[in-house]
Amino acid sequence: MSIIRKWSVKQQRALEILIRLKRLYPEAPCTLNYETPVQLLVATILSAQCTDERVNKVTPELFRQFPDAAAFAAANVEDIENLIRSTGFYRNKAKNIQGACRMIMVDFGGQVPQRMEALLKLPGVARKTANVVLAHAYGIHEGVTVDTHVKRLSHRLGLTEHTDPIRIERDLMRILPQLEWENWSIRLVYHGRAICKARKPQCGECEIADLCPSADLSELTTAKGGLVPSALPLQSR
Repeated sequence: MSIIRKWSVKQQRALEILIRLKRLYPEAPCTLNYETPVQLLVATILSAQCTDERVNKVTPELFRQFPDAAAFAAANVEDIENLIRSTGFYRNKAKNIQGACRMIMVDFGGQVPQRMEALLKLPGVARKTANVVLAHAYGIHEGVTVDTHVKRLSHRLGLTEHTDPIRIERDLMRILPQLEWENWSIRLVYHGRAICKARKPQCGECEIADLCPSADLSELTTAKGGLVPSALPLQSR
C-alpha cells in the first residue's frame, strides 16, 4: 500500500471515529474550571502530573486570592506554593505560574497572548498547555492537544506509531481537519476516562471498537453479541 493510500485510510477512519465520539459526548467542555484565559493557563500548568479533579479542588481558593496575572505576579511565591501543594511538584509549578504571569504583565500588557510562539515563551508552557489555552480560551486551533489520554488512544487506534507527543501531534494534524483538532483531543480525554482506560480498556463497551486495531475482539463478541468489525481491513488500519 502506498504511503498516500495509507494516510487516506487513516483519515477516513479518524473521521468516522470522531463522528462517533461526538455522538457519544455531544457536550464536551474543558474539564478544568476557569473564568479567564489567565485562570485557564494556571489551571493547565497545575494539571501536569495531576488530575483535573484535584486541580479543580485547589483553584477556587487560589483564584479567590489571586484572580489575575497582576495578583500572581506580585504574590509571595510561598503563598502560591501553600495553596497548590496537593497538585504535586508545587514548588516548580508555583515558580512557573509566577514567572509566566510576570512575563504576561511585562511583555503582553497583562493579557495571555493568542499566538503559539508567544505562549511558548512563558515559563512552564509547552505545546500541550498552549493548545489548551488557545482552543478553549480563544477558539484558536493551532495544534492538537496531546495529553496522556490522547497519546494512549491515538496509538491504540493505530493513528500514530510514535510515543513522542510532538510527533503524535504532527501525525494527528495530518489526518484531521484543523477545525476538529480540539474536538478530537477533548473527546478522546472523555473516552479515555470512561472506557479506554490505561490498565483495562473496556472493549466490550466501546462504541468505536470495530474501528480499533487494538480492540479485544473476543470481549467485543461476547459483550455485543457478535459485532461485525469495520469494513476497513485491520491491516490497513
